[in-house]
Amino acid sequence: MFSVTIRQHIMIAHSLPHPDFGPAQRLHGATYVTDVTFYSQQLTEMGIVIDIALAHDALKKALAPLDYQNLDELPQFKGKLTTTEFLALYIHGQVKAAVADQFDGRIKVVLGESHEAWAAYEA
Repeated sequence: MFSVTIRQHIMIAHSLPHPDFGPAQRLHGATYVTDVTFYSQQLTEMGIVIDIALAHDALKKALAPLDYQNLDELPQFKGKLTTTEFLALYIHGQVKAAVADQFDGRIKVVLGESHEAWAAYEA
């Protein structure tokens, strides 16, 4: 299995309005280190998993509408708990759609909340 990983980050604000989230029910900020790994059983005829520029552009496109935003105010998240896991799934879908015509392997999105906690989605 071959893989390529790229990294960027975003800064967001949000709240998690459910009693199970304790103080995170209130508006707070987060800086997510965002790693996306592209997996493939084989290399392309150019000897790559994915064009790294394409991968970076796809991730930038996925993150740009979220960066420096209050997620509670974005229509696509209305009524959703924007947990780290949920955001990993959302970003995965955006990246996958952006590269679909040039990549059909497995993709993993990892959002690092801190040096102690992160969540991921892979498909």
